[in-house]
Amino acid sequence: MTNPVTIENHDGVAVLVVNNPPVNALGMAVRQGLRDGMRQILADERYSAAVVACVGRTFVSGADIREFDLPMEGVGLDEINALFEKSSKPVIAAIHGVALGGGLEIAMGCHFRIATKDAKFGQPEVKLGLIPGGGGSQRLPRAIGPVRAVELIVSGDQIGATEALDLGLIHELFEGDPVAAGVAFARKGLSEQRPLRPLRDDDTKLAPVRADRTVFTEAAAKAVRRNRGLEAPLACAEAVGWCMDVPFDQAIKREWELFLKLKDGEQSKALRHVFFAERNTNKIAGVAPNTSPRKVNTVAIIGAGTMGGGIAMSFANAGIPVKLIEVAQDALERGLGTIRKSYESTAARIGLSPDVVAKRIGSITGAVGLENVADADLIIEAVFETMQLKKDVFSAVDRLAKPGAILATNTSFLDVNSIASITKRPQDVVGMHFFSPANIMKLCEIVRGEKTAPDVLATAASLARRIGKVPVVVGVCHGFVGNRMLLVRILQARKMLLEGALPQQVDAVASKFGMMGPFAMGDLAGLDIGWRSRQDSGEKSPIDDALCEAGRLGQKTGAGYYRYARGSRTPIPDPEVDALIVDTSRRLNIPRRQISDDEIHERLIYPMINEGARILEEGLAERAGDVDLVWLYGFGWPAQTGGPMFLADQIGLAIVAERLAYMAALDKDGSLRPVPLLERLAMAGRTFASFK
Repeated sequence: MTNPVTIENHDGVAVLVVNNPPVNALGMAVRQGLRDGMRQILADERYSAAVVACVGRTFVSGADIREFDLPMEGVGLDEINALFEKSSKPVIAAIHGVALGGGLEIAMGCHFRIATKDAKFGQPEVKLGLIPGGGGSQRLPRAIGPVRAVELIVSGDQIGATEALDLGLIHELFEGDPVAAGVAFARKGLSEQRPLRPLRDDDTKLAPVRADRTVFTEAAAKAVRRNRGLEAPLACAEAVGWCMDVPFDQAIKREWELFLKLKDGEQSKALRHVFFAERNTNKIAGVAPNTSPRKVNTVAIIGAGTMGGGIAMSFANAGIPVKLIEVAQDALERGLGTIRKSYESTAARIGLSPDVVAKRIGSITGAVGLENVADADLIIEAVFETMQLKKDVFSAVDRLAKPGAILATNTSFLDVNSIASITKRPQDVVGMHFFSPANIMKLCEIVRGEKTAPDVLATAASLARRIGKVPVVVGVCHGFVGNRMLLVRILQARKMLLEGALPQQVDAVASKFGMMGPFAMGDLAGLDIGWRSRQDSGEKSPIDDALCEAGRLGQKTGAGYYRYARGSRTPIPDPEVDALIVDTSRRLNIPRRQISDDEIHERLIYPMINEGARILEEGLAERAGDVDLVWLYGFGWPAQTGGPMFLADQIGLAIVAERLAYMAALDKDGSLRPVPLLERLAMAGRTFASFK
């Protein structure tokens, strides 16, 4: 096996070269190579300085996360950094690409750090339910000050090279080859006899905060406040705080012990599952890894309503120009006006500069008439959710679009195959189901039609990533993955209202779990959406229908399942709704009873798991992790539980199957019986994660 770390002699300057493609992850072999290489450099009189540099597209990008499920063995970062820090020979990290997690910790063990102008830095361990485990919680505060350090470590955010230079994290910017730049910096430092001061011994930026900890306490509290239900952010803040009270070596020991505790905890396991599930979305069944996506330089979106405007903003936010098309000038102007107000509101809330706002608004061009799709490489339809209207649009677009253009529908329920059949190019038709608000929610369900070409799937997924979405490829069925499972949840929630629960009780149980409740969510989305659909299909939902007939359509009318004060989105329980629910139960001869919070939780969650299993069995999602991603990024499922299918694995599929069988018998509801796949896996003691 080739050693991933080698030593190059550049006329007396040793360069430790890391070559561990694709991203130079800090696996066991790399750690051992760095330690052994540094020992060799220290023992060799030919070398007066050492440079740590990497080949490929990046510096060390972080730990090899696959090792986290194994016993933590081999060389630790503390041993490597001790060699760097105690070296009488200057050690320089020459950084390009990213230095994240363990990569940044290795760099901070060096005496000096230099970087390219486009380099990025961060300690993202919190996103895996962890704290930095290689000294990051103690060295970063010494490099940039405890206040900025706690903000970065608790959030897991990255900073660019310019900010890193201003903060003192790096010493110099360079252009070109990292090895050449590192060697040049080493020689200059030697000629100037630049003093070596390891970060561990530099308390300069700690002193002011030790004198007045108020500013640190406030920054830590603010950072933690944004992370409800998560253990790691609080642990990160605590660990950073040690830098002001605990001797360095003792703090490093504590940091490692806390890292190991979190690593073995349920939240970190769940978040690591999410990490790998996202990585697996690159693997699309039937699409060869070397499939080249089609070039997309121009994008047209049909429909300037809520969804069309949000999709347009997603492209503009990523720097991709987009043409927003409507059939009438007044509708177009309303849509563009809504986009402008949204950007202005966002700018006021998070501090976007006027230049950024102007650039994003300027990236969206309005046009009237479908003929304006003629030069687009990708056309996304985002009109009202009725099949005939969508077919009319696709029929026209089929005539007007250039050959090779991708025709995407944003439908959330309708049959993509039926839409594709209206065109002469069904191979170019794909679903791109964005979730509302489309400029914020990260999920994009990529719906594979029967005839969708592999390169169309590859293009849609690649483009979704480019605009900051998580693409999950799904099959064609009513509601695809997300909304199909949502309907099961809604059905149980409605039944519980008729049987004895009230909206605020059901929503409180969901909120305690970490999700928006089904009734608050209904009010947010608008109860009239389902009402219109039921009118078309002839279905009934007694309570929902009564609310809509009374003009209670949700937040937009100030009343739905809850009432809302003017200008507020806070739901207020309404005695009128409680009375309506009780009267409806009486009218339908359904006896009401006390329903426990435990029952509510199981009835909201377990039927969804069952439906997820049915989706897997039907081949409409390839992996259980794909189902989890849909709910994590489309519906706000609490990430620390890993998603519905991962949660089921943690509960135990035998328990889930048993409870579903009990519910089915109690309710005489055949749809709640455990599906065959769930029963087979439960009987074999297997998990959804093992299903292929």
